[in-house]
Amino acid sequence: MSTYLVTGGAGYVGSVVAARLLAAGHRVTVLDDLSTGFKEGVPPGAELVVGRVQDAAGLLGIGGFDGVLHFAASSQVGESVTDPEKYWRNNVAGSLELLRAMRDAGVRRLVFSSTAAVYGEPAGSPITEDFPTAPANPYGASKLAVDHMITSEAHAHGLAAVSLRYFNVAGAHRTGEGTFGERHDPESHLIPIILQVAQGRRPAISVYGTDYPTPDGTCVRDYIHVADLAEAHLLALDAATPGEHLICNLGNGNGFSVREVVESARRVTGHPIPETEAPRRAGDPAVLVASADRARARLGWRPARTDLDGIIADAWAFAQREEQAG
Repeated sequence: MSTYLVTGGAGYVGSVVAARLLAAGHRVTVLDDLSTGFKEGVPPGAELVVGRVQDAAGLLGIGGFDGVLHFAASSQVGESVTDPEKYWRNNVAGSLELLRAMRDAGVRRLVFSSTAAVYGEPAGSPITEDFPTAPANPYGASKLAVDHMITSEAHAHGLAAVSLRYFNVAGAHRTGEGTFGERHDPESHLIPIILQVAQGRRPAISVYGTDYPTPDGTCVRDYIHVADLAEAHLLALDAATPGEHLICNLGNGNGFSVREVVESARRVTGHPIPETEAPRRAGDPAVLVASADRARARLGWRPARTDLDGIIADAWAFAQREEQAG
């Protein structure tokens, strides 16, 4: 049994990882300011401390922690363009304070929730870790800056660290203690937005661009089930090596177009889900699919939930429960 601090553990991915850690027999403390997370998202059995990542020193200084899983971050791409200072302050300065607190407390194991947005608009696919990093917005740039900080910390001070980079997370994770799924306000992710149309909360789904060089003309993206993503974080804890910063991309190995996602949601929900065609959005590449070869080799990770209908069915079940709960 180990003891872990999960920053941002009241959010979507962080809450699922916290639940998986508890199920594996570990002790978990969640640090979250609840600005975008939800108190009810913290799994039973985890201790919740309401605070910012800059407050981690007070927790880690108590002692007894074996590692940190770092999810706390501002993560809206559009907002990062209009309010970049928020992203430098929360994501970069906050992470720098966390690394200092870990060093002072002697906590030498870190798993960082990074993003494939660090690659910007890559020229090819699938995307490997050797692709050039060229983030197209302050959000991606802030995550890349943290990755550089972690590399320096590992080399200078022996930190054992793993960064996991991924694109679109979807689905929900159900345990005996509850179900943990995606809820953002405002919502910006494709699958939850489509499901809001099925629930009658939106009139239609906008399909941005239908003339891309893809089989059906719409963008192709990589989707990973949140439970598979959580499993990768637990494997990363075991794989972390002192003095090394390992970076792994995560993906399910298949890309799905926007129209394939809409059709899948129609099958799962039984709703027609009207769609409207809209112009392309600036900066939207035709295809974004990650290669997970390094994660397979170094972490022993293989996604088990790659069926799109199954991913959406889990998300739909969670959305219905949330609607019924009010």
